[in-house]
Formats: sequence, structure tokens, C-alpha cells
Amino acid sequence: MLSRIDTQKFNTLIEVNALINSNYTDIHELLMLILESATRLCEGDASSLLLINKESGELFFESALGVKGAEVKHFTVKLGEGIAGWVAQHNRSLLVNDVDHDDRHFRSMAQQIGYPAKTMIAVPLRIKDMCIGVIEIINKLGNQYFSKDDLEWVEIFANQAALAIVNAKSMEKARDEISFLHSQLDIEQGYHTLIAKSPIVLEKLEIIDRIAQTDSSVLILGESGVGKELFAEQLHLRSKRRNKPFIRINCAALPENLLESELFGHVKGAFTNAVSSRKGRFEAADGGTVFLDEIGDLGLLLQAKLLRVIQQKTFEKVGSNTKISVDVRILAATNKDIEAMVENGSFRSDLYYRLNVLPMYVPPLRQRTEDIPELATFFLKKSMLETKKRFDGFSSEAMDALLSYSWPGNVRELENCVQRACVLSKNRQIEVEDLAIIKTVTPSQEAGTRSLKTAVNVFKAHFIRKALEENNWNQVVTARALDIQRTYLSRLIKELAIAKE
Repeated sequence: MLSRIDTQKFNTLIEVNALINSNYTDIHELLMLILESATRLCEGDASSLLLINKESGELFFESALGVKGAEVKHFTVKLGEGIAGWVAQHNRSLLVNDVDHDDRHFRSMAQQIGYPAKTMIAVPLRIKDMCIGVIEIINKLGNQYFSKDDLEWVEIFANQAALAIVNAKSMEKARDEISFLHSQLDIEQGYHTLIAKSPIVLEKLEIIDRIAQTDSSVLILGESGVGKELFAEQLHLRSKRRNKPFIRINCAALPENLLESELFGHVKGAFTNAVSSRKGRFEAADGGTVFLDEIGDLGLLLQAKLLRVIQQKTFEKVGSNTKISVDVRILAATNKDIEAMVENGSFRSDLYYRLNVLPMYVPPLRQRTEDIPELATFFLKKSMLETKKRFDGFSSEAMDALLSYSWPGNVRELENCVQRACVLSKNRQIEVEDLAIIKTVTPSQEAGTRSLKTAVNVFKAHFIRKALEENNWNQVVTARALDIQRTYLSRLIKELAIAKE
């Protein structure tokens, strides 16, 4: 039974419960809402919502409000350590109106962040009598003391909040699993997600929209790992052949005698072990698109046969003289210097000119740094699903390291780097030491790859986004934290195209 019925607080509690039990679209927003509401209920100056990490046995700051909220989130608290740790360990609430003289107070953290706690309420978040976290409300406004009435209201609120957290996590897990299943279906069909944020890649996609409508051959050039296959997929998916097969062939994966059969098929008895006739990839792709990856590794004999397919749209199976007609569009890709190969005679010039009707160069990752944050976040989400671990993203230092590295292995190396960090990291965020990369680049690596303006804008966008996330996308509070005018922040958000995901 409540010691005092406060109509305004009761109405606030009803309003909050209605919100937290209906808004599961973003668990981080939900937790921030819980914290804001709890702080408002008992008129605190600052507050924190800590959750227990079952693996490490520590409490981490999921959300924090107040002038030192951003700094607090860098700390973790062991069970039994500090007032919050005591509450989590004993699963009991505390009302402390003389924090300085309480032996349970974690003074070192308060000293490091420079925020003295004078009064405090700490309440466990419980599910079936099990503590999953703690809500702390610090320093009653007006130098007042927290009352038992405040404590009772927060306890009632915390019980509802804990249930909402569990429900939200369950729904988030379900959405992730559904999203993962959809992505798996796309992968099984052979298509991948193309992440495009940088102007240079967006420009390439505009070009793809135009050339996809033709049947001309396209030669895709670029370093290893830049995603040439993904651009080939986009050419097919945006073409009139999108509902027909998209057949991929890695010309470097098979020896020439087997590759010929793979491309054009064979008849029964054409060679040893040819116990039955077999349809080749070109025949299977009739009406669709053939993607020849690593075309620079194709032997001269097969180059001649491929030239005939392009010119005459016919071919013969291995061991047969019967011509087969096909309607296919050919896309080819290589990371080799194909023009040098033409000059030294290792690649036919006539085939090169046939393939190079519409050339496309895919820039390396170091020339499109705007894509790095988006790609890293995408790969982190993918790795979290695979490893069943959860992270809050990348620390500012880690993202700075990702943006500074030259990525000689391009997107493939970035994916491997994030996947490795996800497996090895024991933190709530991916830290720079988890990445195992060298942060700096040499002038020779960086020369000509991006302008200073581009690099500065990428850093600004990441820095401002991080500040907005830490302040629940409240522009007034974020501008104050960044020590700039709100109107200037609003202009930067618009200029840098910073959008809430």
C-alpha cells in the first residue's frame, strides 16, 4: 500500500507504462524512455540504467542521463561493487540520503567523472524474483532528500520496466532472426546486400541503372575484395533479365579442361567419366546473365570459344558438333591489368574489346571512406547473429581506426576484421584493440585517395551521430554537450545527411 496517493505521479506512471508496453521498435529508445520517466517521477538530477552481463557478471551502463551521462557509460560495475552493485547482488532496493558516508559508495568512479553524489535511490529490475539490472536516481533536485514515497513509486515502475525490457529483447531477437532468415534466403538465391553511402558508389549505381537496360557486355575492373560481384548482381537485378537466371563462374577455380565442360557442357562419352550428357552454364543461363569472375585467368583456347559465343551467340558442347544457340548477357570481372595482358599476348585483344563495351571500375575501399561506418555496422549485425553476442556498436577510437586504415584487402578484409573482433571482444562495444589493425596509413597509401574535406566530413558525421545517440537524438541536449548552437547542429545534421536508423 502506497504511503501517499499522488494523482499526478499515478497518471505519469500510467502514461509511461502505456508507452513502454507499446513501443518495441527500438530497445535503446525504450530503455532511455524508462530512465527519463523514472528520473522525472522522483525529480532526480541524474540517473543511470544498468543491466547485468551474465557472461562477465558485471553491470554495464545501458543508459545514463545528466551532465556526465556520456562519461559514465564507459564504466562497468562488478556485482557487489558500489551501491548499484550491492543492489544487484542482494536484489534489494536502497535509499541513501548521505552517500558520502555510505561504505557501499563507489567513490573512485565519482571522482573520475567529477560528479559528486549526495542522495541516491537504487532499485533492482526484477523478472520472476531475478535481478536483471538496476535503476539509479541521483541527487534530488533542490538539495532535497529522497523519500520512502519516491522509493515506492520507483519500485512499482521498475517492476513494469523490467518486464518491458524482457519483452522488447524478445521482440528484437525475433526481428533479428526473421531478418537473418530473409538475408539467408537472398544468399541462397545468390544475391548480397550492397551497402552504398559514398558519392562515388552512388554515382556508379546511377550508371548501372542506365547500362542495365542494354544487352552489351560489361567489364568490371577493380582490386581484389572491392565487391565486383555485387556490382554484377546489381546489373542483372536492374535489367530486363532480372527474372531469368544469374549464373556465376569463377574462371580461376577450375583447370581449363574441366572449365570448358563447366561453361559449355558435354555429351556422353566425350571424355573419361562422362557417363551422361551435361548441360553447361551458358545453356542454363539462356535468357539471363552469365558472370565470368577472374576472366584474366581464362586460357587462350577458351577465350576463342567465349569470343564465338559473344559474336554468334552459339557454342558446341564438348564432344559434339551440334551448335546450340543461347541468349545471354555476359558480365566479366578481373583484378588484373587486362590491358597489359593484351599487350603481352596473354589475353586476346578481340575478346577484350568485345567485353569492354561498357567498362566499369569499382573503387577501392580507401577511396570511399563514407561506406566504412555503414559496412562495419552491417557486418557487426551479421556477426552478432552468427555468434549470438550483442554489442552496442564501435567505440569512437575503433571507428577512427577503421576510417584511418588503408584496407589493402578492401571490403573482404573489413568483413573479416569485424567478424574477428566480434568473436574475440569481451566488451559491450568493439574497441580499437579488438580490431587488430594498424590505425595509421602512410602518405603514399593515402595520396590521392580522398580529399581532406571528405575525411573531415566522415569524422564529423560519425562524431555527431554518436553524440545524438548518447542523448536520445535530442538536439538541444546534444548541442549543449558538443558546446555548439542548436541551429548549427541542425544545419550540420542536414548537410552531412545524418539520419536516425
